[in-house]
Amino acid sequence: MYKRIMVAVDESFMTSQVIQAAIELARSNQAQMAICHAIDETLLAQREVAMMLPNSVGKTEARLRLGAQGFLGRLLETARAAGIEAEIRLIESEDKHVSDMLIEAAGEWQADLLVVGSHGRRGIERFFVGSVAERLVRKAQTSLLLVRGEESAG
Repeated sequence: MYKRIMVAVDESFMTSQVIQAAIELARSNQAQMAICHAIDETLLAQREVAMMLPNSVGKTEARLRLGAQGFLGRLLETARAAGIEAEIRLIESEDKHVSDMLIEAAGEWQADLLVVGSHGRRGIERFFVGSVAERLVRKAQTSLLLVRGEESAG
């Protein structure tokens, strides 16, 4: 049914659940998979931050990219070890919301399914943090699978 599955990951407690769900779907559908991570540079692009930390912004961006590449590389190894044909995609923007970057990336890659985690945030935390998954549900043209998770109350 699905031949091109894009899975969006964010280095949270949900990552292993999300990647395993995508691997199982890719395996059962004999589908290709793209593992995607978005770097949100909107905070770093704000003029006030750039003025306060003029020499640090570029270094911070480089560290974010390097860390994300390593993270994606490990997930790529996991997918390939499971016998999945996979590739990685690192996307970033100074002016787009993560959900918009993911929608654009899924369209460019011609994904027929986008797999994302839903952190299960509630109340004031959800109000301030926002929900990438919620925005995707409203805006994405691609079929969407939300892998639901709840943070442990530790």
